[in-house]
Amino acid sequence: MKKFLTALICVSALLCVSRAAPLSRNDLVERLDSCEAILQDIQGNIHTAIPADVLHRAKGIVIINQFQGGFIFGIKDGYAVAMVRRPNGRWSVPAFLRTGEFSFGLQIGGKTVNAVYVLLDDQAARLLFKNKMNFGADAKVTAGVRAAERERVSASLRNDSNVLVYTTTEGLYLGATIKTGYMTPHDEANRLFYNSNDRMPELLFSDWVKPPQEARYLMDYVARLTQ
Repeated sequence: MKKFLTALICVSALLCVSRAAPLSRNDLVERLDSCEAILQDIQGNIHTAIPADVLHRAKGIVIINQFQGGFIFGIKDGYAVAMVRRPNGRWSVPAFLRTGEFSFGLQIGGKTVNAVYVLLDDQAARLLFKNKMNFGADAKVTAGVRAAERERVSASLRNDSNVLVYTTTEGLYLGATIKTGYMTPHDEANRLFYNSNDRMPELLFSDWVKPPQEARYLMDYVARLTQ
């Protein structure tokens, strides 16, 4: 037990240090690559895959890579990238986000949390403009139906949820009663990667920023999935 607590404290310290450490462009390329890998991992397994019907309706996608750990006090830290489908049907460049949460309660352990949030309407997509957003509080979030449960897809699309969550963890439910943590635009990362001072609305809904080649891999993959 003592060794576990020591390890958990070390991980928490590393999370704090990593957040304070200066970012490099290579760090951001690795984040894009890891987010593409998360989406590919989810789509590569019928038990976790997002059905084509859902992807066809998507107005936005947020791919999240987090670590969650705690012993009484809990910490959730990580990063995400967000993309939206513009009115012309094309997908935006991926914009970088910070994610995190601090909690208090009966908890112990640590895990990696990889998830994809599928935003089903413009209202959910525009939450990405907020300085601090929490889909669990600001939107109607439910666990998405999997491709393996295709017979239930039409029913899932008739409910009033505007955000569906898919994860590599079986049985995970995220809703209004579950703390999903906050997300904030990572302006520093976006400036560094795109060499531009444009903020989230311009990155997501304008054609002012030309995507670097490293961003096109994720953009092309999302475009193929959602066509």
